[in-house]
Amino acid sequence: MNRTCFTKILNLNEINIMRVSSNLKKINHFRMKSIMLVLLFVFISTVITFSQTMTAKDSLKAKKNAPFILFENTTHDFGTIPYNGDGSFDFKFKNTGKTPLIISNCQSSCGCTVPNWPKDPINKNGNGIIKVKYATTRVGPFQKTVTIVSNSSNSPVVITIKGTVEKAPEEKTVPTKEETVPSINKVNK
Repeated sequence: MNRTCFTKILNLNEINIMRVSSNLKKINHFRMKSIMLVLLFVFISTVITFSQTMTAKDSLKAKKNAPFILFENTTHDFGTIPYNGDGSFDFKFKNTGKTPLIISNCQSSCGCTVPNWPKDPINKNGNGIIKVKYATTRVGPFQKTVTIVSNSSNSPVVITIKGTVEKAPEEKTVPTKEETVPSINKVNK
């Protein structure tokens, strides 16, 4: 072999080595990116899991200290009510939690039912009343709910009223003059 030939072979080998080296660099670069991506995913997953665990613990602690609204009864049956009678009932409750209870809203299921609730906080072991009034000018059976939204750990709470409103009494008409005094012409006949 002559020297020129040998030099060409060496040059070709150097080119091949450079290509292999370049390919190895690309492969190593790809591996590094893959490893970094996996590590990033593991890190983010760990952070999210840890955050949720802490949130759950904080939530559990907050629930233990939160107010708790406890009603004597959550349903009242009026039975039969006279038309335009008294459709009011007082739902009594107690705050059995460790912090003050704040009722932010009471929403009735119908405009014919009006709740009235305490606007001031109810202290620990304090009592309160939610007065619910039903419009008894609507004849027939009824069942209405009031949803109570508060800072209580068992919020929202639903209370129910039900019953039947009797038919309105028939109005008695006043007799007319002709009905009460017999006519002279009718008597003579």
